[in-house]
Amino acid sequence: MIGLPLLLGLVSLAAALITGALGYGYSSITVPIALLAISSKRLNPALVIVETMVNGYAAIMYRRSIRAIWPHVAPVVIGVIPGVVAGALLLASLPVGTIKLVCYSALLPLILIQAAGLRIAIRHTRAVGVPFGVAVGVLYSMTTISGPPLALFFNNQGLAKEDFKVALALTRTIESVLTLAAYAWLGLLTWDAAELTGYLVPGVLIGMPLGHALIRRFAPEIFRRVCMSFDAWLVGFGLSRLVDDAIALPPGVSYVVLAVTIVVDAMLLRSFFRQRAAASSNPSRTRPAVSTSIQRR
Repeated sequence: MIGLPLLLGLVSLAAALITGALGYGYSSITVPIALLAISSKRLNPALVIVETMVNGYAAIMYRRSIRAIWPHVAPVVIGVIPGVVAGALLLASLPVGTIKLVCYSALLPLILIQAAGLRIAIRHTRAVGVPFGVAVGVLYSMTTISGPPLALFFNNQGLAKEDFKVALALTRTIESVLTLAAYAWLGLLTWDAAELTGYLVPGVLIGMPLGHALIRRFAPEIFRRVCMSFDAWLVGFGLSRLVDDAIALPPGVSYVVLAVTIVVDAMLLRSFFRQRAAASSNPSRTRPAVSTSIQRR
């Protein structure tokens, strides 16, 4: 059986490769696998320590663009503050199995919505951003996952590629720092968390720059879509395992969740590649580029 240090090291390396390439995805790859071996109360503090460093580095890289993008991020950040406190309190009080169920159940539909390419123009960002931020804060401090919902939110605002990365890096930096403070307040930062952090950091240091270089050799959209498929299957497997452990079902029945996830994702993946093929064969019928400007609301 693979040891915990090696498991976390390999998972961290794979997740860091994806994060270096796409700008997000570290927790959404790491958590579904790592939760099969350890509890959220042990794993989350270590992940938040790592993500504080990773997100902070990304924010420093984009520091010159922060002022311009701040009006789009501010409503979400306002909501994140109480959300993080509420989520950290829930993490400290809820049973381990309940937290895992929340994690897998929240993550799977978010990944599949992204895979479907859903785009909804968000006109009233201030009104929507605050309650959305509360939900993201709760989700992040309970599970350390916020990349998929934040990516959906900022993509649906029509942000340009670089603005999208800045918004994501800034929001995730703030939420990870706030979550780290909440964990410290609740006594969740322990020597055990520091030990787990040591298993994760080498993969991040190697994987982030490799992912940044790797994305230059692949079509970003194809790479992103394949990563989402892998992530969806992981979450489907984790949710099936959780159902199998919690409910007395005939052998194999709980894995219907995984089977349905694979079928749905395969259909979405087929649609994605068919649309790309059609766009390549008929360039004149492709959609115009999304405007890089957003009205500030």
